[in-house]
Amino acid sequence: MSAILILPGLNGSAEGHWQRHWTRDHASATIVRQASWSRPVLSQWLQALENELERAGQAWLVTHSLGCLLAADLADRPAARRVKGAFLVAPCDLERTERLHPGAIEFGAMPTRPLPFRSLVVGSRDDRYMDFATLRRYAACWGSEIHDLGDAGHINIESGFGRWREGYKLFSSFAETVEGRSQKGLRSQAATRVMVSSL
Repeated sequence: MSAILILPGLNGSAEGHWQRHWTRDHASATIVRQASWSRPVLSQWLQALENELERAGQAWLVTHSLGCLLAADLADRPAARRVKGAFLVAPCDLERTERLHPGAIEFGAMPTRPLPFRSLVVGSRDDRYMDFATLRRYAACWGSEIHDLGDAGHINIESGFGRWREGYKLFSSFAETVEGRSQKGLRSQAATRVMVSSL
């Protein structure tokens, strides 16, 4: 499998968080390191992500909370072409997050552009960082499919998500779907070239 870049949110992902387990359980997974986890600045976080994508060539993104918005902010940047797909877990609403963590985040406005890569939003019905109706609205903006986990909090350690084996299965199914559609598209392109060349 291609590289998997893990994008944590505000304050990083503490030991025991499912993203930490993911890096240990998947040899191809790496956490994208940020200069400051506690004072996120969008331009700096984007630069770190773009550097890692440049090194990886192509990669899947596995994100949580503010990391989901970081992935979505790639929409109109050249590095987006290196993203095979994004697994967006518990995206946060910046307005709510700034109320809960005043003065901590410099991330501008919520990203609303359609993503140029396939994406799956995994959401919760009782996430204090984004209500489900808002999650549905942003998923529609991004062109993302949604997987509803029900009442799962912020899908973090606090809500019981340590080693998240169901998450591994969800991601594998998503990646297989993306890869399958890519292969179908390549076969269609090849067939079109054959038809054109025979004219």
